[in-house]
Amino acid sequence: MPESDVSPGENTHWSGDVHAVLKDLGVRQVVYVPDAGHKRLIEMCAADPDMVATQLTTEEEGIAMLSGAFLGGDRGVLLMQSSGVGNCMNMLSLTYACRFPLLMLVTMRGQWGEFVSWQMPTAKNTPKMLQLYDVLVQEADRIEEVAEIVEAAGRTAFDGPNAVAVLISQRVIGSKKFTR
Repeated sequence: MPESDVSPGENTHWSGDVHAVLKDLGVRQVVYVPDAGHKRLIEMCAADPDMVATQLTTEEEGIAMLSGAFLGGDRGVLLMQSSGVGNCMNMLSLTYACRFPLLMLVTMRGQWGEFVSWQMPTAKNTPKMLQLYDVLVQEADRIEEVAEIVEAAGRTAFDGPNAVAVLISQRVIGSKKFTR
């Protein structure tokens, strides 16, 4: 079954607003695992001459890279899908023990409109897994609130320093549709 894009109209404007917020927060390093929910934001960050966008092979690499970026004087953000949160558990100990700031934007799968059953347990447990590692969790359920939540989470992460994850719901990014 070939995969199509996310539902049309669902992801129309939050990426531009979030890109502007990241610039205002002084984010220079953007690390990501490719994801349809973040596609537009990744493209904007990659095209921005003030940002360095780095594609990862696994999500936990992003935590290590952003810890190094912080030591080098840069602020960064990790973009990933909820299915990758489980990969980060050991590396989250680094941010906890060393008090590095960490801002993560997590697009959720396994929620509204999901048909892939194995995505659902991870979606249900993503907030709990992050909170077990002292990550502050903020959830964005509506397009119009995403940028405001990211801005508040960024201030909490960078001024703390704290580890903060913004979970961007599947209602915001749209559910994937597959055709036969």
